[in-house]
Amino acid sequence: MHVKMEGMTSPNIPPAALRVPGTKPQVRPATEGWEQAKEPDGRPLLQFKSPRVSQPPEHLADLTLAERQEKLKSLGLPAFRAKQLSVHYFQHYTTDPEKMSDLPKERRDELVKEMFPTLLTEVKRLTTDRGDTIKFLWRLFDGSLVESVLMRYPGRITLCVSSQCGCGMNCPFCATGQAGLTRNMSAAEILDQIVQANRVIAEGGLGGKRRDGGHDAERVTNIVFMGMGEPLANYKRVMNAVHRMAAEAPEGLGMSARNITVSTVGLVPAIKKLAEENIPVTFALSLHAPDDELRDELIPVNSRWKVDEALDAAYNYYRVTGRRVSIEYALIKDMNDHAWRAALLAKKLNSRGRGWVHVNPIPLNPTPGSIWTSPEPEVIQEFIDTLLDAGIPTTVRDTRGKEIDGACGQLAAAD
Repeated sequence: MHVKMEGMTSPNIPPAALRVPGTKPQVRPATEGWEQAKEPDGRPLLQFKSPRVSQPPEHLADLTLAERQEKLKSLGLPAFRAKQLSVHYFQHYTTDPEKMSDLPKERRDELVKEMFPTLLTEVKRLTTDRGDTIKFLWRLFDGSLVESVLMRYPGRITLCVSSQCGCGMNCPFCATGQAGLTRNMSAAEILDQIVQANRVIAEGGLGGKRRDGGHDAERVTNIVFMGMGEPLANYKRVMNAVHRMAAEAPEGLGMSARNITVSTVGLVPAIKKLAEENIPVTFALSLHAPDDELRDELIPVNSRWKVDEALDAAYNYYRVTGRRVSIEYALIKDMNDHAWRAALLAKKLNSRGRGWVHVNPIPLNPTPGSIWTSPEPEVIQEFIDTLLDAGIPTTVRDTRGKEIDGACGQLAAAD
């Protein structure tokens, strides 16, 4: 975790129907070093709507190409200038008026001010020793802080983007949720994380290149909405950003929708809506427990939509789109890493069919002395083998950036 926390544990026994002789200890989720916000009835507070706060100024990336053309006409300029500005931003990754020689010199500063208000200002950049992972800390127009993580892999570059300032899902193991939700990010704020990352790559700022003569990507190829925030709680702006990512240049970034992963802790109505969007993104459900008894505590939104409801919605996404679903499962020592839980997960997935799902176990980033830590290697292997033996495709997630607090669950945007 990003914040060192003092642990406390309490024993518990799995439900009788699932009890296994000689089973591992059961640790219950508990916040360490911070107090979880609660409803008057004692349940964890959930924030589905953004507080009424000031929103960032409108940016070119918030608009479709047609909307950009209309805005430029309102400024007394011909519509074709919209395409020129879009090329500068989405293909050249610049908002510097000095680099826009194809625009009228006397109006460049005005156009940049109108179309490219400053959205993200880099505060800090942390890079791993190999140089293949960078965590960016950004300050937004209102002083809010968010983070994104850029990772080079053989043949591809992935950017983990934030979609909200903070998060309202209040999961006790996630550093991002400790401060609650400040506000939703705009579509342009989401997209600007990619454009600025592409600029860093173009300038040679991302190391870790291949030495075997293989292909190195020259820009961000993959997006994962696994940074700060619950993407589906900011549905409209996230989907506007996704459509802009997939739109052909110069309207957008010209990325493959299949390389964009949208994740959620289980907002069932929004999952159903996503299935009808007619854009083939990869969908990931952050499950982390197959039983409601544990998931109610681990993922507070489970009090609204239970495990089976979330899995039904995920299966529906596959049925409607034909796109295989990912199940994200953070393995936490003595909490959710039991073999009987792997067996239960496999049973629930297989009961809905075969070939529709893939499980990504993620050994939690260890914090000495905390209940939120990774299981022993042999426990991880037993969990994986149980899923594989049941015919569930399973791949351990390759997490990056642990030493710069840039891995899963570690984004806390501390200045």
